[in-house]
Amino acid sequence: MRELLNVFKALSDETRIRLLKLLQRRELCVCEIMQALDMTQSRVSRNLGILKKAGLVKDRRDGLWVHYSLDHESFNSYATPLLSLLKDWINDDDTIIKDIEKLSEAVKLSEEKEICKTG
Repeated sequence: MRELLNVFKALSDETRIRLLKLLQRRELCVCEIMQALDMTQSRVSRNLGILKKAGLVKDRRDGLWVHYSLDHESFNSYATPLLSLLKDWINDDDTIIKDIEKLSEAVKLSEEKEICKTG
């Protein structure tokens, strides 16, 4: 039951839902997420930590950068089915649409400046 509660607690916050919706698009570094959501590094990192603890996201280090992605092979057996459901939900929400538009701009900027290069 603890695993289920951790997932629901992680999903109970708008910021974390927005993070997951961005990570459905591709693997991202914190700097790209910060720009897309217009949030501070500490706020993004704190929320990514909660999602990671719940088994919803994973990270990988690439030199100085840490990249985050959805964890479809989670230790938490409830995480994967809920991530699948979330993929089809709230895609037409105004906030999510704006986040995705801002993410496109952030990714272009990071590629131009070779910031947060993904492998």
